[in-house]
Amino acid sequence: MKTNRLVLLRHGESEFNLENKFCGWHDAPLTENGEREACMVASPALLQSKLDFDVVYTSVLDRSKKSAELILSNMNRAYVPTKADWRLCERHYGNLTGFRKREIANIYGEDQVQAWRRGYDDVPPEINTENRYYYVIRNNPIFDDVPAGQFPMTESLGMCVDRVEPVWKEIKQEVLNGTRVLICVHGTVTRALVKHIEGVSKEAIQKVNIPNSIPRVYEFNMKTGELVGGPINLGDPEYIKKKTAQVAAIGD
Repeated sequence: MKTNRLVLLRHGESEFNLENKFCGWHDAPLTENGEREACMVASPALLQSKLDFDVVYTSVLDRSKKSAELILSNMNRAYVPTKADWRLCERHYGNLTGFRKREIANIYGEDQVQAWRRGYDDVPPEINTENRYYYVIRNNPIFDDVPAGQFPMTESLGMCVDRVEPVWKEIKQEVLNGTRVLICVHGTVTRALVKHIEGVSKEAIQKVNIPNSIPRVYEFNMKTGELVGGPINLGDPEYIKKKTAQVAAIGD
């Protein structure tokens, strides 16, 4: 049986991750720690597992592209081509963008915030012109390729799942053709891809939390397209457990 592996990876810590803010389509850069995670957590785990890549997919957001660049550089694979696709951008958090999660929880309650964060069909309020990031996002030239009528004002997890489906089908075909692929994207986009790859239910995907810079490896039967076994998270189990719990929490 011929198989091929695919790696999913959430970018390193961004400035908004550090500040515990809803980020979405705002182009927040990596922190120094986020750069360190890419170099000292993700890259060694990939090298230790003898993983190599023919292409890397990212979103058009800097935190995604920079993480991929650092990972490849530290693997001595800077020559591997990358493809940036707006459809792999993080879920748009609407008018929550730029606010601390705790700040929103104090206004709407923790249950509502968790529903917006983790619920499948729960849609945050649309971003409006009073939000300080409205024009920052709308006028960012990295989004010039987003077709008219497809620029989101807010998204649920389910809407994000639908958005990434076409590009996932393209990537999966590459994997089944033998291309070694790394997808370095965002938390909710990774969850959306997990739903497509693993076929988990709407209820189950709401409980999935994705820590920064932890490679998630899948193996596919190249003939049938089916998964061979379950996903493998690369790295120290206690570190992964700690980071996953931090993602799940609303925080301060």
